[in-house]
Amino acid sequence: MISFVQVGKTYPDGTVAVAATDLTADSGRITVLVGPSGSGKTTLLRMVNRMIEPTSGEILIDGVDVRSKSAPELRRGIGYVIQNAGLFPHRTVLANVMTVPRLLGWSKDKARERAMELLTTVGLEESHAKRYPFQLSGGQQQRVGVARALAADPPVLLMDEPFSAVDPVVRKDLQTELLRLQSELSKTILFVTHDIDEAIQLGDKVAVLNTGGVLEQFDTPTELLANPKNEFVESFLGLDRGVRRLSFFSSTGVPLRPEPVVARDAPAAEVLARRGAQPWLLVVDDGHKPLGWLTAEQVPADGDLTKVAVGELVSYGHTFGAATDSLRAALDSAILSPSSRAVGVAEDGRVVGVASVEELVPAIRAAQSASVPDTGHGDRGEPGDRVEPGDRNDREDRDDNPDTV
Repeated sequence: MISFVQVGKTYPDGTVAVAATDLTADSGRITVLVGPSGSGKTTLLRMVNRMIEPTSGEILIDGVDVRSKSAPELRRGIGYVIQNAGLFPHRTVLANVMTVPRLLGWSKDKARERAMELLTTVGLEESHAKRYPFQLSGGQQQRVGVARALAADPPVLLMDEPFSAVDPVVRKDLQTELLRLQSELSKTILFVTHDIDEAIQLGDKVAVLNTGGVLEQFDTPTELLANPKNEFVESFLGLDRGVRRLSFFSSTGVPLRPEPVVARDAPAAEVLARRGAQPWLLVVDDGHKPLGWLTAEQVPADGDLTKVAVGELVSYGHTFGAATDSLRAALDSAILSPSSRAVGVAEDGRVVGVASVEELVPAIRAAQSASVPDTGHGDRGEPGDRVEPGDRNDREDRDDNPDTV
């Protein structure tokens, strides 16, 4: 684990980047540092690998002071991932990933084998190995950056806003990939972000920092959302923290009704009977997968749904996994649906049933009154909007010195 003991950083001009901080990043867990620009989160992270030296306190990794080793030696035993990947442009992807093992004295064959193994682990094809960074997309470059950081199998991984420079879709994919890798590798990860949604999505524990490097609260995401300790934390979490908290509760308790669901080729008598009892019908294909909503008034008088073109159906918004997704995903599905009904599906995409916003309320109340929510790193709802890179006050220029890898 990583322990910060009264660690502070004050610059010669008197600027306090980090106030005296006590913080422990648990072994095998993801600890996220989040806060506005100038809150010292990147400074805290970079003091772990001595890219910045603290002016007070000590930093321990498994009880050993980081100053007991030379900075280059220390850095070679710590994985480091930054935004825009920070890859060496003149080296191939394979050579980038091999960098640290080669610095540690590994044979070329052993380093190559490890690099190829890791490229597969982070979801890249073997064909990517011979390419140069400029030939990759932003998301692919970040995957290479993660692979390079893991190359020497370090116990500690430092991640400084690693996904902030990619688009929201790629960012979500990379977040999911990181959680998958962590479930397999169990690294001690210290992760910096501006985005509170990303912090809640990824963190086992989250440290909320204020301007001047003041630690306002350090808690699990569920406790943070349920009980912010002061006005700053509450403000930083935003007005929808109650909805975010639903990301930690399973949707398995949501009552799903099959009555509004009807196949496009269903018998006319069945269609007409359901039209008489339901204001909306969810039309499904022959594989029982959703096609769209139809109001009762739009149903043909003879009950023949094949007369209705698929393009005339109203979009169902998005579905949610009835056995896998969160209550937040279910609520979002209902809110975005024109019928105000969430569409629950099985793992193969077949419709299980639907639930109205009103029918979700008892499940939400039951979840909120539960003493121990589901805090697994499964689906936690949708990550927040992208936050543009920043934090220039506590960020320094980087170079291609291999010792900083």
